[in-house]
Amino acid sequence: MSTEVHPTAIIETGAELAEGVTVGPYAYIGAQVKLGAGTVVMHHATVDGATHMGEHNEVHPYAYIGGKSHDKKFRGGVQRIEIGDHNIFREYVTVHCATAEDLLTRLGNNNLILAYSHVAHECHIGDHLVMSSHAALGGHVEVGDHVNVGWGVGVHQFCRIGDHAMLGAASKVVQDVPPYLIADGNPAACRTINKVGLERAGFEADGILSIRRLFKTFYREGLNNSQAIEAVNATEAAQDPHVIAFLNFVRGSERGLA
Repeated sequence: MSTEVHPTAIIETGAELAEGVTVGPYAYIGAQVKLGAGTVVMHHATVDGATHMGEHNEVHPYAYIGGKSHDKKFRGGVQRIEIGDHNIFREYVTVHCATAEDLLTRLGNNNLILAYSHVAHECHIGDHLVMSSHAALGGHVEVGDHVNVGWGVGVHQFCRIGDHAMLGAASKVVQDVPPYLIADGNPAACRTINKVGLERAGFEADGILSIRRLFKTFYREGLNNSQAIEAVNATEAAQDPHVIAFLNFVRGSERGLA
């Protein structure tokens, strides 16, 4: 499988294109970019900065991957993004580089980021994110695996979104959203468990029941986080791996829970 570059595309000296990369008309590839095998950069798209992209990614028209950080602390240089395999960046998506040499914007594998969405500097995203159109992640946001972000969501800087969480459309997220829950509203609050998402991900009925009990303990019984953790640890469910993951997330929260 040969590499195909349209004659109107601009590939700066130093860029590395693996076998099978396709670059469409009027696309731009910066000098420090590395594109893995089978990656497609479509017409009028841009990949710039020190962006290292894995295999079989798609960058759709007018997307801009590797733009300069919006952070006012930026002091120059060409900074980094690391992107895994099988990610799709739809039209007009922007993903920004880190602010300094010792920092990193990172995306894992199999993420789908829909049109006009934005991933800011130093965001760390896991695998299988579905991010609907017009959503935005502020700087330093951490997103787990199998997360669903609805249309028009805004996530405040330094927030964390746990595995298998869902953010309702047009929500304003200003605190951490634990794993397995649905957050919605302005400001967003955790409303219930992500039952349909968990079922689609193959969670067993017993595991979903444990997660439902967790939600009630933390959000329906009037306990603070320390009291809720103590209450959960006193039950047999404390050994459930999903419960352990939830409690570890809560313990690591610095912004508080939505």
